Amino acid sequence: MSLLTFKYQSITGIQGPLIFVEGVSAGSLGEMVDVCLASGEARKGQVLQILEGLAVVQVLEGTSGIDTVSSKIILKGETAKIGVSLDMLGRFFNGLGEPADGLSEIIPEIRLDINGLPINPVARDKPAHFIQTGISTIDGLNTLVRGQKLPIFSGAGLPANEIAAQIVRQARVAGGGQFSIVFGAMGITSREAFFFKNVFEQSGAMERTVAFINTAEDPTIERLFTPRSALAAAEYLAFEKGHHVLVILTDMTNYCEALREIGSAREEIPGRRGYPGYMYTDLATVYERAGRIKGKDGSITLIPILTMPDDDITHPIADLSGYITEGQIVLSRALFRKGIYPPIDVLPSLSRLMNLGIGRGKTRDEHRGLADQLYASYAKGRDTRRLAAIIGEEGLTDMDKRYLKFADEFEKIFVGQGDADRAMDDTLKLGWRLLSMLPKTELIRIKEEFVEEYYENREP
Repeated sequence: MSLLTFKYQSITGIQGPLIFVEGVSAGSLGEMVDVCLASGEARKGQVLQILEGLAVVQVLEGTSGIDTVSSKIILKGETAKIGVSLDMLGRFFNGLGEPADGLSEIIPEIRLDINGLPINPVARDKPAHFIQTGISTIDGLNTLVRGQKLPIFSGAGLPANEIAAQIVRQARVAGGGQFSIVFGAMGITSREAFFFKNVFEQSGAMERTVAFINTAEDPTIERLFTPRSALAAAEYLAFEKGHHVLVILTDMTNYCEALREIGSAREEIPGRRGYPGYMYTDLATVYERAGRIKGKDGSITLIPILTMPDDDITHPIADLSGYITEGQIVLSRALFRKGIYPPIDVLPSLSRLMNLGIGRGKTRDEHRGLADQLYASYAKGRDTRRLAAIIGEEGLTDMDKRYLKFADEFEKIFVGQGDADRAMDDTLKLGWRLLSMLPKTELIRIKEEFVEEYYENREP
């Protein structure tokens, strides 16, 4: 903290969560401030902009009760920081990194800037080895690799929270090493917060989890701090303590809505659909903190979850997230209506780094070919289903009927696993069992040696 303290009692205006202060000769962008009210109450704030002595400060606990005459601000001389230590594991915090579980403050080993430091591209190491989620559609067909950014695209009412909780319960890292989870929630309801707390505690996953929770009742501004606080904790665990850290952030749509709200209060020129023009850059400052660093044992793997408004995958939030990250897992409303859980739509889902985490010495030699064959066969079955809706099943060939049945069984058994925890080997065995519904001659995407070894000819 700076040895000099700068105080200003020159608040000229208040607009939403923002206050405007004149005559600011010191201070810097992103600097934290204390907003002192006449009653003696102190609230946290952050400098958003300084232009010709006029500072724009966002107040984290809201501007109610602040007056322009007697209230003052005190510059703290440092950016937003969070105290971190291994004692954070098993604890709940708010979006600012303050304890939210009724327990005492942690004694920090160090204090880290929540904005982190950019990873030097030269120092980045390739993602390697997979993280097993226990969900077949992810592990088998869109494998999550250590150091990857793989978002989940959901829709209103779809069970994204349940899938997030299931991943926290079941996730385990391949290749050895200490495994931890950092969970960040933004703008969730009190009911959802209770759901996550209950799941973490009852499943036994809490002892390896650090949770940062911002509810809908908390200040909107806090949502901008939550993912950064979570990632600061993840960077400490990964790059200081050598843990393999899985970070789950939900819901990035609430984060972007908060970003739009602040931009509107600052009277910024809006971009697409009213979101700030710099939203791509802002999201990148969050997503790009995932990865591996050469010479460091730990890694950060990121699963951001976002709700697509109107199930529109071209919406700016989903669109920009797709540009920055390495694939996506897409939830399907059609599968959800059929009662299939988890309702993951395999066809638009993708893991661009899958090949780095699978194959010989990691999963099984035939994994890539098996995944390609399952994908191709399911796609053909879906096409056949649309054809049957037009001409009727009577107009289908025998092979078409096999593919139609394959698609139904694939959705029912492979996708619709419920809350079961499937090992990677069980997922691959199930894939072979489903492919045995088709003749060997149809398995053109798998090497012949693997077909001979694993294929079992069964009548559908």
